[in-house]
Amino acid sequence: MKYDIFFSISQTPVNGYKPDETTMLKNFFSQVKVADRLGYGIAWLAQAHLSTEIQKRNSKPVVPHFEGEIGLCTDFFQLAHKVFSCTSNIEVGSAVLSILCNGGPIGVAERIGNFCALHGLDENEQRRLHIGFSAGRFEFMARPYGIIPRDPVEEASWPALRGQIFMEACDIMLRLLRGDVVSSDDTYETILRRGNFRSDEDWIRVQKAAHESRGLPIDVEEIPMAKRFVFEEIKTIPQEWRRDLLSMIIGSHDPKAQKFVNSILPVKVFNLSITQPKIIDETHRRMKEWYNEAGGDWQREYMPRTVITIINDDADKTPSQQDAAAQEHAKQAISSYWKALAGTIDPAKIEKAANNALIGSCETVAQQIVERFHAEDRLMLWFDYFNHDNEQVISMMEAFMTKVAPRVTELLRIAVEEDSSSEER
Repeated sequence: MKYDIFFSISQTPVNGYKPDETTMLKNFFSQVKVADRLGYGIAWLAQAHLSTEIQKRNSKPVVPHFEGEIGLCTDFFQLAHKVFSCTSNIEVGSAVLSILCNGGPIGVAERIGNFCALHGLDENEQRRLHIGFSAGRFEFMARPYGIIPRDPVEEASWPALRGQIFMEACDIMLRLLRGDVVSSDDTYETILRRGNFRSDEDWIRVQKAAHESRGLPIDVEEIPMAKRFVFEEIKTIPQEWRRDLLSMIIGSHDPKAQKFVNSILPVKVFNLSITQPKIIDETHRRMKEWYNEAGGDWQREYMPRTVITIINDDADKTPSQQDAAAQEHAKQAISSYWKALAGTIDPAKIEKAANNALIGSCETVAQQIVERFHAEDRLMLWFDYFNHDNEQVISMMEAFMTKVAPRVTELLRIAVEEDSSSEER
């Protein structure tokens, strides 16, 4: 079992308290230094763009009920350099970087290469940069960069088309990182078919738009789409940077996307805290076959498991009281999260998120880990989940690594010994 830590740096009001930006960033750096001291493997940093509050004024707000700002990390690479400079052992990852905005896939490829070139100037440097990338969960962040429907067909096929734009962007970014010369003449082609859509009704709506605006037959089976990124031959610089310091992770559960990106470079996979076990198991099975051979054999740790983690280790409470206090804390936080994103408190969603979270005393959390996860999993622990209490977050981080992690190791050892004894009998 390996343990990472996720930092949301989300400036949202909690019980009426909303810290200013300077306090938020200072808290983050105090926490990441503690994480480095405690031995967490990777510090995963959420990245966001543009004001969440202001997007609520848009004609099509994405998260109209979210209070505050989704995240203060708007330039992952600057923050990553600073984290590396103030720590000694921990690695740094983006969770996740949108490749459809801020220069698109070409700009992202340039920044990754430049970062690794600077990071690798020290020949003894071994700490890797982990780039989790996606189309971006919050669509409003890419709209100002031209990621919007351009005609009636694109309007009718959105958001299925947005997923295809992401594939085009992945192709460009990964090939540039590989060191290729690339032009849009040979990049990913988008051709919409029935299989791109969830229902016959969705596909019929797109066929109708193509008939009315492009004059295509009403029962057309394929609709070619104009490329989103058009350019002559390019190659990013610098080229001679240490690619051993880079790890790529796709933030998508689309099997076609996972397979496609691994046809170019070794690319691992992200999952969300509410991802169901069936999807996770299916992904592991596929990736054993699809993972790019340049990356070696697929390992379970290549798919970090995002987990909301709320621990109560109050010495004045009994274990059962600690469990109850942690549950109450979690209920309030998870309710606030779904209310912010959906605008309504859905009890089913709250229950599902709570069932996937680690909540309770140190012993309870250790037991939950052993029961729910594989011994070779990598957990991305989310301690600052709707929590601006810096001391409390650090306390949970410390309790996990000093009490929970050793107990998990012990429980796993006991399980192995019991299995061995059972086989001998």
